[in-house]
Amino acid sequence: MKSTKSALLFIFITVLVDVVGIGIILPIVPELIMELTGKGTADAVIYGMWLMTAFAGMQFIFAPVLGEISDRYGRRPVLLIALLGLSIDYLIHAWAPTILWLFVGRFLAGIMGASFTVATAYIADISSKENKAQNFGMIGAAFGLGFIIGPAMGGLFGEIDVRLPFYVAAGLSFLNFLFGFFFVPESLSPEMRRPMEPSKMIAGVSLIGLKKYKGVLLLILAFFIANLAGQVLPTVWSYYGIERYDWSPKDIGVSLMVVGLLVAFVQGFLIGKATKRFGEKKVIVFGFLFWTLGMFLFSISTEPWMLYVFLIPYALGGVAGPTVQGVISNQVSEKEQGNLQGAITSLVSLTAILGQLIFAPVFYYFIRPETSIYFPGSSFALAAIFLFIAFLLAYVAMRNMEVVGR
Repeated sequence: MKSTKSALLFIFITVLVDVVGIGIILPIVPELIMELTGKGTADAVIYGMWLMTAFAGMQFIFAPVLGEISDRYGRRPVLLIALLGLSIDYLIHAWAPTILWLFVGRFLAGIMGASFTVATAYIADISSKENKAQNFGMIGAAFGLGFIIGPAMGGLFGEIDVRLPFYVAAGLSFLNFLFGFFFVPESLSPEMRRPMEPSKMIAGVSLIGLKKYKGVLLLILAFFIANLAGQVLPTVWSYYGIERYDWSPKDIGVSLMVVGLLVAFVQGFLIGKATKRFGEKKVIVFGFLFWTLGMFLFSISTEPWMLYVFLIPYALGGVAGPTVQGVISNQVSEKEQGNLQGAITSLVSLTAILGQLIFAPVFYYFIRPETSIYFPGSSFALAAIFLFIAFLLAYVAMRNMEVVGR
């Protein structure tokens, strides 16, 4: 029991450090880009877009690679190497003398950040079918906290020096490496390991081997579409607040902090209680409905206080995602958890790229000066449609599945 608690703490901190690493650059990367390029804000936005794409692209490519390696050699060594690599990567960011080195850092961060795959596989290894959704929810809580801590650290330490936040992130990552090295055991026993299959290291191809599990691919598709819908927040939330409510950077920061706190509470505390009381299927159904409702209400919000109220159903809908992931994991062999989580992480990384290409142009189209229909909430309305489609797919996929607490 003690080793399990240590392992869960290690995974929680690993994911937290990964997300902090994403969030920490948000407040400081514009200034750092302008410092390295000597260009203004307009050009910095373009560089920032490509830096984000580089990060997400590397995660998309390397998530199935790390998952497959961990199915062969175990989770622990892959996680430890990734954490050590992240420590070095943050130092590259801190020392970057040119914009090219900043791209090198983002590429490496994407590769090492793909360790999220292995972290979720570790969770699957040490969880029972009954508490898997709860433990996956803990990862969601780490995401919520990471997007509070990361930007806060970036803003606070960035005021002292624009590169200081990267040194802090490097230290946190290295401390977690030491904790894992000395206190965390391997989760995948030797008899559960299998030979590597190179074809499964190719993004997307790893999904083909999962078609033998009834309903899994359809449920993964639902998970993919739901995550794509979720990308609307990081893509347009700040611009939406400015356009509709004339928000300042402080207003945006406070709103994101509230989002993070609600997500952390729901996914870290509520999921376990909800699945035990109502069962996974009901949690997924009502979670998707709340999620869709919250997203739609964002689109028609006319006052800031309304947006904060509508965050409640949106956050409650967060019980659906980790529970779906738990159901998917329960359908797949213990020997293929790394492959499964690699495929899922790869798809989630793809949504980060697609989300920018879908929601930003929609938002722009409906707020441009010459638009015939002014609708700043258009991106949220589109995301709500995506979520409803994901709900229908998940419902159909689960009809013939063995779902805990059905």
